[in-house]
Amino acid sequence: MLDKARYIVVEGPIGAGKTSLARRLAERLQAETLLEQAEHNPFLGRFYQNAERWALATQVSFLFQRLDQLAALGPVDGDRRVVSDFLLDKDRLFAEQNLGADELALYQRVHDSVQQVEPPRPDLVIYLQARPDTLMERVRKRGLDAERRITELYLEQVANRYTRYFYQYDAAPLFIVDAGVLNPVDKDEDFELLLERLREMRGYREFFGYAG
Repeated sequence: MLDKARYIVVEGPIGAGKTSLARRLAERLQAETLLEQAEHNPFLGRFYQNAERWALATQVSFLFQRLDQLAALGPVDGDRRVVSDFLLDKDRLFAEQNLGADELALYQRVHDSVQQVEPPRPDLVIYLQARPDTLMERVRKRGLDAERRITELYLEQVANRYTRYFYQYDAAPLFIVDAGVLNPVDKDEDFELLLERLREMRGYREFFGYAG
C-alpha cells in the first residue's frame, strides 16, 4: 500500500504525534508536506482561554486556512507525492465539539458557501490513537503557550470524536496505529516496523499495535 500511495494523510487528536510522523514519513519517502499551521491562527490561544467566546472565530479561521492550503496544493499526480497531517473533514469534527447549535449552523453555512476546492482523495490515511492521559502528557511535554490551558477532559472529548469519526470512515484505506504503545516518531524500530506494515497492507482497514 505504502509504495503506491501518492497522497498520504496522518490524522489523530491533539498530542498524538501526527505532524511529527507526517514530517518523518515525508522525509523517508522524499515527498512534499502539507501541514497544519496552527501557529498562524490568531484566535487559537484565546480559544483555549475562553472557548465559548472564541470557538467560532477559531473554527472559521482554520477552515479558510485549510482551504487556502488545499487550493495551493493543486493535483497530486504523476511522480508527485504528498504527506499531510490533516483531513479537511476534521474541521467539522472540531466544530461539532466546540460550537453551540446556532454557531454550528452558522459555521456550516460559511463552510458550504466557501468550499470551492475539492480536496484530493487520500490514497492512505494513518490514524493515530492514544489515551487521553497519554495525549495530555505529550501536550505538556511540548510546552506550547497556546496549549497550556488544554485539559485532559477536553482531550478525552476530542479523542472520542475522532474514534467515532474513524469508526465509520470509508473514504480511503485506513491504517489505525496504537500510538500509546508505539512511538514511530521517536523510536527508530517502531518507525521501521510501521513502514514494513504499511508496505504489507492489503486490506481497506488494518490495526497496528504490538499485538496487532
